[in-house]
Amino acid sequence: MVIVAPYGSWSSPVSADLLVAGAASVNDLWVEGDTTWWSELRPQEAGRVQLVRQVGDGPPTDVLPEGFAARTRVHEYGGGAWWVHEGTVFFANWGDQRLYRLDPGGEPRPITPEPEVEHALRYADGRVTPDGRWVVCVRERHDGGEPQNEIVAVPADGLGAVHVLAGGRDFVAAPRLSRDGRQLAWLTWDHPDMPWDSTELWVGHLTDDALEVGLHEPRRVAGGAGESLVQPEWGHHSQLFVLSDRSGWWNLYRVDGVGPDGTPELTAVVSVAAEIGQPAWVFGQSRYAVTTDGTVVCTWSAGAGAVLRVQPEGGEAVVTPLPFVSLGALRVGGGHVTYLASSGDQEPVIARSPLADPEDVGVVRPGRDLDLDPAVVAHALPVEFPTAGGAVAHAYFYPPVNPAYEAPVGERPPLLVLSHGGPTAAASPAFGLAVQFWTSRGFAVADVDYRGSTGYGRAYRDALRDSWGIVDVDDCCAVATWLVDRDLVDERRLAIRGGSAGGFTTLAALTMREVFSAGASHYGVADLGALARDTHKFESRYLDGLVGPWPEAEATYDERSPINHTDGLDCPLIILQGLEDEVVPPSQAEMMVAALEAKGIPHAYLAFPGEQHGFRQATTIVAALTAELWFYGRVFGFDPAGDIEPITLRFEEKLAPRRTQG
Repeated sequence: MVIVAPYGSWSSPVSADLLVAGAASVNDLWVEGDTTWWSELRPQEAGRVQLVRQVGDGPPTDVLPEGFAARTRVHEYGGGAWWVHEGTVFFANWGDQRLYRLDPGGEPRPITPEPEVEHALRYADGRVTPDGRWVVCVRERHDGGEPQNEIVAVPADGLGAVHVLAGGRDFVAAPRLSRDGRQLAWLTWDHPDMPWDSTELWVGHLTDDALEVGLHEPRRVAGGAGESLVQPEWGHHSQLFVLSDRSGWWNLYRVDGVGPDGTPELTAVVSVAAEIGQPAWVFGQSRYAVTTDGTVVCTWSAGAGAVLRVQPEGGEAVVTPLPFVSLGALRVGGGHVTYLASSGDQEPVIARSPLADPEDVGVVRPGRDLDLDPAVVAHALPVEFPTAGGAVAHAYFYPPVNPAYEAPVGERPPLLVLSHGGPTAAASPAFGLAVQFWTSRGFAVADVDYRGSTGYGRAYRDALRDSWGIVDVDDCCAVATWLVDRDLVDERRLAIRGGSAGGFTTLAALTMREVFSAGASHYGVADLGALARDTHKFESRYLDGLVGPWPEAEATYDERSPINHTDGLDCPLIILQGLEDEVVPPSQAEMMVAALEAKGIPHAYLAFPGEQHGFRQATTIVAALTAELWFYGRVFGFDPAGDIEPITLRFEEKLAPRRTQG
């Protein structure tokens, strides 16, 4: 029998505990022969990143002993924290940030020196020379002033000195060795560019003798102002590939050297009106691979799902649609391509396809068995909607879904508008319990790809230049009013939530617009000027392109900072913050809380010790989610199902009287 109950109050099989119980999100994988390795972020182990190995179809086994975690702090966002060479794992350990070597059957041992200051030397994104003597990787050096980023060669046995191969630029990434070990390719860029703005691809000759290794005749072979390059990879016969957005999309090219006029020459290998590449927020992303015999494998998402393209050298390309919405972390080996696959109705899996028959998909590592009725799963509906200036923006809309319930006649659901982080990032239509938590309780959700998001080409991405805090806010407000106009949501119960840059958009929408009646900021930015002064190196000049050059454009920073517009804030707000956040420091949350307190606006503040930028610990994830649900129930006038402990809500007496339910 279907129960009639107000939206938001429905009992759901998707509990906050389900999000973390046995959860282990896969971030990267590696393949050698019949052995597959992958990394798992485990909330129930305090956010530890464990490495897992599986030989053939045998059982998966944990690799790292207690006390070790494969996670790097380079760029603060990390990625590329581990790699494998002939069965030996090299990884950056979270606790001390040193580089470790783990041989089969052995114990981890450090191969980099212990710095005088904790975490002063950090490592990422490495590869091992074919002879196994050197690890070539990125090193971030913190020894006073702005951190220095370099490409270094570390003796793989830990004996001997570390040699600097390339430096002198603000950033370096993706050092990749040719298959004969004689050439090194890498990416570099300088302030104020971000890697999705302008990067350069360099190549040098690698030489080594018994005592040291060196790089000779370095030269730029691709990239420059206004061109973003990501993921260089070597094929056989010293062919070098890279993803470039010179066409307006991150497509695949072969580097053919430099022309007579000094201009880098690239030959298109795959040309599609879609993004093969992704913004380089983290190291080590892989969206294509080249086999030892020259077969090129790549992926992109088109329409309703992901495709896999396989092209043997000199042969015809085969493009195969797969039953997933996106693929990532592509690795080739043993005649197969292995990848992390996301779908619209289940958690991500590690899957594998034979290169000769990509449709034959086998699952290497399944997601959790959530035991959810398929009828309770809300699926992403891609929508385009008009926004300010005659433009069009994008979002994924999820209607409330729970077959056990229906709302009273005439009631419309509350809406949660999700503003993703970055802001140079993207929403995803992939299944996620964090969305299902809300939709199964009777919320509608709109996950917005505001202008500036990736996945729609460079022109759409560049629409946010000089306009952060304007067009993103316009688009989040526009999708809410567009859904109201279609009678799909309740215009009196519109909320916006987001983390990091999405938290800034949330705060800007609440202080400078009159569309939303509640909001949730997860480690969001309140003061742009303070962020420009205080944040880490990787993003320290990011706002130059999004807002204006700092400090010359200080007036614009002040104008767009939510903290300077709290006079326009008149709706309840919940703020959640990690106390060890180096990207958006706790001071950003605290200044917003002080403003709310001074104005007497209903608000809640939850601060979590031990959390950095993004919540990784199980207790934090559960506490944050249940607190936010209780907050919306109190503000929007419904009683959430289940036994939820109330939080401290300042000035709660100012809220409207609760509605009678039933």
